[in-house]
Amino acid sequence: MTTTMPQDGFYAKVRRGLPDLVAQWLTLGQGDADRLALLLAETARVTRIGLPEETPSGETLAAWSRSDDEEPPLWAARTATFLLVQMPARPVPASDDEACAWAYCWLRNRDVESVEAAEQALPEHLREPLAAPLRAAWTDLKGLRLV
Repeated sequence: MTTTMPQDGFYAKVRRGLPDLVAQWLTLGQGDADRLALLLAETARVTRIGLPEETPSGETLAAWSRSDDEEPPLWAARTATFLLVQMPARPVPASDDEACAWAYCWLRNRDVESVEAAEQALPEHLREPLAAPLRAAWTDLKGLRLV
């Protein structure tokens, strides 16, 4: 008999929410898709969130934002999270799956010693929408899925 780990549900939500997270960047970022793809890749490189080998096209970025297409690479989702949390528009996740993706990427982008520290580091407008997903992400991290 196999048992499922409690993180399985959370991680499945993350995977489903990653395209929506990238879609938020595509929707709220200023510029056309090619420019937003360039900003995403360059920000990833400068911040060392990721080191994409090549800059994606706007068409690729748009494909990553659709759940029925290719899943976005983790560097793209992590960088989108980095950029979205800094926006003056104060965007929030639109669904539970997307909130899980935001929380997962938030923890991957930070070096924190506790879930409380991760919560306190969030911008005020994200603390309530990400409260439960961040705790689930922390459990996932401690379960060593976040490698």
